[in-house]
Amino acid sequence: MKRLDGEVVIVTGAGGGLGKAYAKGVAGEGACVVVNDVVPEMANQAVEEIKGEGGKAAACIGAVGTTETAEKLVSTAVKEFGKVDVLINNAGVVKPAMMVKMTEEQWDAVINVHLKGAFLNSQAAVRHMIENNIKGRIINISSPAAIYGGIGQANYSAAKAGIIGLTKSNARELARYGICVNVLCPAARTGLTDSMPEKLREETYQRIAKRNTLQRMGEPEDVVPIIVFLSSTESYYVTGQVIEIAGSLGFEAI
Repeated sequence: MKRLDGEVVIVTGAGGGLGKAYAKGVAGEGACVVVNDVVPEMANQAVEEIKGEGGKAAACIGAVGTTETAEKLVSTAVKEFGKVDVLINNAGVVKPAMMVKMTEEQWDAVINVHLKGAFLNSQAAVRHMIENNIKGRIINISSPAAIYGGIGQANYSAAKAGIIGLTKSNARELARYGICVNVLCPAARTGLTDSMPEKLREETYQRIAKRNTLQRMGEPEDVVPIIVFLSSTESYYVTGQVIEIAGSLGFEAI
């Protein structure tokens, strides 16, 4: 028997990068996965890859940050697999700019996807869990930028810091229902970081490696085992935790 047999997991932003790695990781442990992405081709490709490896998955197309998408995530999971046990709020976007030049659109776009999206998705999933007496798990994805800040990333750092606050508040509110809420802060190579302007991306990777005692950038494979653990019933005594997966307690900043 696999660790996540019988579990139904929603992963947002799972068409590529870390999200895809998370989806494939939980599917490999027996979970049925709802793969969300704003790009249909990417979501469908991830679903086909999971099915090709013997897993169970269904696509849910939509941009997070709206009630419509949040409710669609849950309804897709219920229609395809009967319930929701785990929500992984991973979807993200970067719109880097120095603070004095950052536009209102750049600020709002990042806050909407990361923070508002995590809130609305969690709200929809939790309502389903409470109504069906499911002791579920929510895993939010933040970043070391939430803790240390990042040059040219005021919007991203603020959104990710907000996710930490959201996690801690929700963990306290939902403990009475047996729902655990945790947040990961991974410093790992992903499609989102690779989409940054080349100079900023390389400077970021070099800075992380230099200040990391392991002297390297993290990879998706470094994060997936923690995702699997927090998605499983093994993690029922873990809630409200901020777990930094950055290779070193001496990690200073990105």
